[in-house]
Amino acid sequence: MKNRNGYFGEFGGAYVPKPLEKILKEIENAFFTYIEDPSFLEELKYYQKEYIGRANPLYYARNLTDSIGGAKIYLKREDLNHTGAHKINNTIGQVLLAKRMGKKRIIAETGAGQHGVATATVCALFNIDCTIYMGEKDIERQSLNVFKMELLGAKVVPATTGRKTLKDAVDAALNDFIENCETTFYLLGSAVGPHPYPVMVREFQSIIGKEAREQILEKEGRLPDYLIACVGGGSNAIGLFNPFYDDLDVNIVGVEPAGLGLDTKDHAASLSKGTIGVIHGFKCYTIQDEAGNDLPVHSIAAGLDYPGVGPEHCFYKDSNRGKYVTVTDNEALEAFKTLCKTEGIIPALESSHALSYGMKLAKNLSKDKIIIVNLSGRGDKDAKQIKEILNCK
Repeated sequence: MKNRNGYFGEFGGAYVPKPLEKILKEIENAFFTYIEDPSFLEELKYYQKEYIGRANPLYYARNLTDSIGGAKIYLKREDLNHTGAHKINNTIGQVLLAKRMGKKRIIAETGAGQHGVATATVCALFNIDCTIYMGEKDIERQSLNVFKMELLGAKVVPATTGRKTLKDAVDAALNDFIENCETTFYLLGSAVGPHPYPVMVREFQSIIGKEAREQILEKEGRLPDYLIACVGGGSNAIGLFNPFYDDLDVNIVGVEPAGLGLDTKDHAASLSKGTIGVIHGFKCYTIQDEAGNDLPVHSIAAGLDYPGVGPEHCFYKDSNRGKYVTVTDNEALEAFKTLCKTEGIIPALESSHALSYGMKLAKNLSKDKIIIVNLSGRGDKDAKQIKEILNCK
């Protein structure tokens, strides 16, 4: 298995306080043991199929493709998973690990609320105490997901510092973890954080790319020309991209949130506009000032509203294995409306960023080209927010 030392080139690592070093090593040892244990993998496979509902379809978006007139667009339907997004791929894996480690309490952070719902879901399934940290601003714009988490028995704790969004929720969760690390398992939601989390989350999310690979070979008899996914922290994207890493004819494209524009301060495009620094215990490209302090970020999509990005994506960027582009709030919103009207599918605002770039790319490609867009989640959670935005226009 790759990256046992926790680095992707110069990115990654574990820059943490002394109290966390021991517990992270415990998690690392448990993960690398169980990820190769047949009984663990058998149980994981059981829940992937019987509980999450995998394998989910690789859907040929014929109407969308025809309306654009270019390359074929396939959608990897993570929105059809139980709880409505890719997040449960990771939470089911980590909760099985926590259970084997004997942990009785789980904490997590969430932005859009999908990771919070997925964590609360698996904690309910296995009767484990659950606390979710969420930015106060995100609690307001994702109130439906907050209600779901509470229905599932989780305690939702608002993060009231900073911009009161995802970064601040991570800060609060890490503080809890430092104080309670002997009894608590931190179920981190994206491919970020100190080692072993980026590797661990990547492995649990790689089911996306493994399935997509088999499905496109069955449908088209060849691999795709392009893979496209939105990138905030980057777990849905790395889950799609990594199984194709060695297929150099497959172009990898990550789509970051340009927010109100890259020429403004209101974006969260860490790979496109950030510099190398350390955030939340790992080295990555991050939005920071000259002194290394995190700067405020913005995205219409709460799940992309984060000033850093997964270290594996940073390595893909610097090694030119992946290309990273940006899409604005308004472009994502237009893509959201287009998919609703052409395919009868309501996507998450996060996924709409990938969809927007996929549509623009398809238009400029010939009809024999193939694009896979990761539809990382569904848009039920965003309906209230989008209704308010559209009513103001």
